[in-house]
Amino acid sequence: MESKQILEIAVKAAENKRAEELTALDMTKVSLLADYFLIMEANSTRQVQAIADEITDQMAANNVEVRDVEGKDAASWILIDLGDVVVHVFQKDQRSHYNLEKLWSDAPTMDLGEWVEA
Repeated sequence: MESKQILEIAVKAAENKRAEELTALDMTKVSLLADYFLIMEANSTRQVQAIADEITDQMAANNVEVRDVEGKDAASWILIDLGDVVVHVFQKDQRSHYNLEKLWSDAPTMDLGEWVEA
């Protein structure tokens, strides 16, 4: 499965659990780590966990390998490694603290409008 399809599944799964401020960075020209970073936030540890669980469940349903999940116990920042797509689910304060969008400011953002509800 192509990385953009994996990104779409992750975006829709996150939307399903009401993730906020979804941002996808196209990493193809700025890093060898992944093709895309998907960054989002939630209001509580419970919601962070629910979003991460939904994403991993949808990956399993679509036969996409989840290589690793980090931070599940603390649930202030859960990282889901899907190979060419890396998902970051933050609590709001953690997202602003780490500010990945600024760290990777050379990476263009993607328009997720076709995959998320307005």
